[in-house]
Amino acid sequence: MKVVIPGGSGQVGALLVRALHARGDEVVLLSRTAGDAWGARRVAWDGRTLGAWASEIDGADVVINLAGRSVNCRYTAENRRAMLESRVDSTRVIGLSIAAAARPPRVWLQMSTATIYAHRFDAPNDESTGRIGGGEPGAPEAWRFSVQIAQAWERTQQESTTPRTRQVALRTSMVMSPDRGGIFDVLSGLTRAGLGGSIAGGRQLTSWIHERDFARAVVFSIEREELSGALNLTAPNPLPQREFMALLRAAWGTRLGLPAAAWMVEIGALFLRTESELPLKSRYVIPGRLLEAGFRFELPDWPEAARELVERWRQAKPAAG
Repeated sequence: MKVVIPGGSGQVGALLVRALHARGDEVVLLSRTAGDAWGARRVAWDGRTLGAWASEIDGADVVINLAGRSVNCRYTAENRRAMLESRVDSTRVIGLSIAAAARPPRVWLQMSTATIYAHRFDAPNDESTGRIGGGEPGAPEAWRFSVQIAQAWERTQQESTTPRTRQVALRTSMVMSPDRGGIFDVLSGLTRAGLGGSIAGGRQLTSWIHERDFARAVVFSIEREELSGALNLTAPNPLPQREFMALLRAAWGTRLGLPAAAWMVEIGALFLRTESELPLKSRYVIPGRLLEAGFRFELPDWPEAARELVERWRQAKPAAG
């Protein structure tokens, strides 16, 4: 099948392109940068306006929109505007290209985020009973902004007129792969440096998904016609942050894991020019609809997933440059 991936130049796009290419699929990346990558053909677009790139959508089987400015930054007014506009504008123009296509794709997978759910400890968030975040007592304003971005992202897809194209919003948790620069690489670096301890007590839930199951779940959602709307892409067994990091330390054979108080995380985030939401917010999310539809995870538990990722990280050659 022909798969078009707008904004597929990052870590998640790379692992998805590799998986689809290995299946024998034709993959086209819509990107602002030139040159083919990972077995995919790149086509230029600006992420805002219709152009010659739209011909790739016409006749494609699947569109997987990953476009959006990275959220790994300080939430300044300028960065907030860029994060929101890059997601809304790209989603809107993808909808317009599908609506104008003579042979529209049969399914449009739209990246979203598990961050859309509320910070909570009492019960897991699935697609039917989960609570949307933003209204939790005492939630920082930056957390509310992240939820608003996710809602705008999904709402833009829903408002697109694509009657012949099924729409799915992929509410994705942290995707773990051994690629340099990804979230697993970052957490592993902290762990090897002795800094991979509990944060603010470590009670907050951590949701994650192994790259292999992420790619398999994407293909599963393409093939299962009954799946539309919100779909949680996350492993079925989230666990408290302190346990998550203890198991990662065990996988690396590292004993020391210095704990950090919330105020230390805030200061560290300031120096790193990022936000503290990732380690402090409890993301208690489970893949209700995937499990109900019969999806079987190959790596549903973090101990086995962490060991597999550590082994592959050690075997991989360092990234060039």
